[in-house]
Amino acid sequence: MEEIEKQFEIIKRNTVEVIEESELKRKLGKSIETGKPLTIKYGIDPTSPQIHLGHMVIIRKLRDFMMLGHKVFFLIGDFTARIGDPTGRNETRPILSKEEIKRNLQTYVEQVSRILDINKVEFVYNGNWLSIVSLEEFIKISSCFTIARILEREDFSARYKSGKPIYMHEFMYPLLQGYDSVILQSDIEIGATEQKFNLLAGRTLQEFFGQEKQVVITMPILVGTDGKMKMSKTYDNHIPITTTADDMFGKIMSIQDDLMESYAMLLTDLNIKKFTEDAKKNPRRAKALLSRTIVEEYFGKNKAQKAQETFDKIFKEKQLPEDIPVLKIKKDKLGGRTRANIVDVLFLSGLVSSKSEAKRMLIQNAVKLDGKTVSDINAEIEADGKIIKVGKRKFGKIKIV
Repeated sequence: MEEIEKQFEIIKRNTVEVIEESELKRKLGKSIETGKPLTIKYGIDPTSPQIHLGHMVIIRKLRDFMMLGHKVFFLIGDFTARIGDPTGRNETRPILSKEEIKRNLQTYVEQVSRILDINKVEFVYNGNWLSIVSLEEFIKISSCFTIARILEREDFSARYKSGKPIYMHEFMYPLLQGYDSVILQSDIEIGATEQKFNLLAGRTLQEFFGQEKQVVITMPILVGTDGKMKMSKTYDNHIPITTTADDMFGKIMSIQDDLMESYAMLLTDLNIKKFTEDAKKNPRRAKALLSRTIVEEYFGKNKAQKAQETFDKIFKEKQLPEDIPVLKIKKDKLGGRTRANIVDVLFLSGLVSSKSEAKRMLIQNAVKLDGKTVSDINAEIEADGKIIKVGKRKFGKIKIV
């Protein structure tokens, strides 16, 4: 009983909901008694090539399960990604091609390895079974759900009431995610709070197919750097774990003070009570500790320390970073000249992702050329050798080749 409670407390920490707690304790007791680990399912669709800190809230919880000796299925939704999860969407997702999905998932294992021991993780791909499901089997799966139940989903309900289309393939998504649980015979499935409907679909289908129902665990959603929406590449408020240590440190330092506690609680092992008390006394120092702690987990202690030093040089001491990247622009892209329009220089150097973004940053006085602000979108500059700063953290030394 003591071991059950010990594991239960570790598993429940930072969760939003456990459905059902009594079932979880019973499963833990059986696992301890038989020595057979529980199977934990977590699914992610490769709709983007980047895993970000928002995903890490759940992945860190998977690490808790692994520490307790349980088996983790890291499910890559290479089939369901072709449909696109409609959760939280007010419009239909574009259908991804197999090629796009393949490109996106190429680095997933490496990214996950930054926080999980991948030798103890079983990566599975739902395309292996969903791509061969017969029409007869799919009709059987569909018979478990009514249209009325599907429309109870808040996102579907809102779209239906506003007259926005909902396509049949979107209705299929929770059924397919639930069927994954049947195939894997998962004991526990974990996901963000917004995934609750999809997670519960697994319980419904497991019961229908005569299996013991999985326990559903929901985790909080991490708010992105904008301080409003959930962290997502879609909202351009995410912090990818594939970025640089300097960029990650700077982005965490940019979050609103009222988000520090949730970031500390969900992304670190810091003493939350002490951290919260320290944050009230000195928010900036606490945020620096938070940033360094998170960066250290993905890049190591030395790079985290260096990232803080670089940040301090730029923001506290108003100095340039030591390792400004050299950004090469081919002369023929500039019509054979070294003098060019500032918008073209910003775009061709890669400091911005589009010319419209370049114009926006210039208008907002967020561009500096050798330390002097440039706001004229029509400005012609001698680019070669110039140091350009965009926003608070992007630097580049232009080299025309």
